[in-house]
Amino acid sequence: MAAPVKKREIQENVVKRDGDDEQESSGSEDDEQEQVGESGLEIQVDFEGRNPQDPDYHGIKTLLQQLFLKAHIDLGGLTDFIIAQNYIGSVVKQSEDFEGSDEEDVEDTFDVFGITTVINITDRQNLPCIQQLRDLLQELSSDHATDAAYTMIKNVLQNDSQPIGLLINERFINIPAQISIPLFENLISEMKRANSRNMPFNFSYYILICKLYKMEDKKIGTKTKNNKKNNSATPTIIWSNPEEEIFAEKALISFEFSVENESDSGLSGTWTETDDEMKPYRRVLLFEASTLQSIINTIKNQLS
Repeated sequence: MAAPVKKREIQENVVKRDGDDEQESSGSEDDEQEQVGESGLEIQVDFEGRNPQDPDYHGIKTLLQQLFLKAHIDLGGLTDFIIAQNYIGSVVKQSEDFEGSDEEDVEDTFDVFGITTVINITDRQNLPCIQQLRDLLQELSSDHATDAAYTMIKNVLQNDSQPIGLLINERFINIPAQISIPLFENLISEMKRANSRNMPFNFSYYILICKLYKMEDKKIGTKTKNNKKNNSATPTIIWSNPEEEIFAEKALISFEFSVENESDSGLSGTWTETDDEMKPYRRVLLFEASTLQSIINTIKNQLS
């Protein structure tokens, strides 16, 4: 029997919806603020975090799809696994008492605005989706990591005495990073509670796959004596989830790879305010589990 749903109010956040160029003039309610900025309509929305449940299946799967893209992963099986362990992790939902929502205009797929959870990829290797995750990590590190980083990831994956947790931290791109703080804090509390019941959430390492974009300013460049443009400047990095940059600073090893040739999901959002080309990447981080709490504390201090 599934565990009872636990709801956790997160906070009031602003969701920015790009592409809304016009707004009809009307009176504003006290509990809802709307304003039109240069980048679109801003709506004040209440979110809550709660345990994943069966009705969240399509929303969670869609969010996983924007992370893994065309990787050979059974996302349906992975989604089922996340829902089955619904005593760990949270989905981000619009608060039920938000009066500005129109249920008829909200598709089921978009009911889930984010998912934050952890998966033990050491304990359940018999599951096809978990084995596929392990194979993917080893393949990606072989193709893109340094020799030292590849060796470390390979050794960690093969050492079953030091369990690895895959952190999943996905949400719509326009939802503010502050929402991650209560989600991570709750995740830590749930893992402690699960460990006290001898459940397999006592990890030695975590792996986090981050979404980022690299942008080269085409307007900036130097000319060589042969009148050729020098584009060797370091590109600007934009993190899809800004708090993950703090994870990257604490990582033991990391490597990245371009996903420019893979079709990204529309859920990842629309970037504006620049004419420069933004190329999508994934960065894989490996860090010690003992550092997770300090990372969350740093995120809380920097984003509060």
